[in-house]
Amino acid sequence: MSEVSGTAPDVVDYNIGKILQALPHRYPLLLVDRVRSITLGERIHAVKAVTMNEQFFQGHFPGAPIMPGVLQIEALAQAAGILGIETMELAGTGKLVIFMGIENAKFRAPVTPGCLLDLHVEFTQKRSRVYKFKGVASVEGKTTCEVEFTAMMTDPPA
Repeated sequence: MSEVSGTAPDVVDYNIGKILQALPHRYPLLLVDRVRSITLGERIHAVKAVTMNEQFFQGHFPGAPIMPGVLQIEALAQAAGILGIETMELAGTGKLVIFMGIENAKFRAPVTPGCLLDLHVEFTQKRSRVYKFKGVASVEGKTTCEVEFTAMMTDPPA
C-alpha cells in the first residue's frame, strides 16, 4: 500500500474522542487507538497500540501471547469504518459500517504485546452503500496481515 500520493491528507492526528464519535465500538472491542491521517474518499492510516492488558492475550496463547489474526482484520475494518463515516460526513449519526465479505486474507507475521500495529486501508470500489477495501496491517514496516473486504453502510438495528 503506497504511502506516497499526490493528495495531502484531509485529516491528521485524529484522536480517541473523534474515534468514539465515528465508531460504535467500545472496550474491549475498540481496536483503533489513533488515526494518523485520512485522505477522504481514498485512504486512512490508523494505529492500534497492542498491550499485554488485552483480554485476548489471557487465552491466545498463555506464555506466548499473539494477537489473533481475525482481530487484526477487525482492526482494519474499524479503520475502514472511520474512513467511510468521515468521507460521508456521518460521524455522530449512529450509522454502522458492517462486514459483508472477507477475501484473500493472509497472515504474514505475529503481533505481540508492545507493538504499534499500523493499519493502512484504502477504498478499492464504492457503490451506493456498499464499499470494497484493501487493508494491510504492519509492525515497524513488516506486513503482519493483508486482506480485501466488503462492507455496507446501514442504520443500526431497531
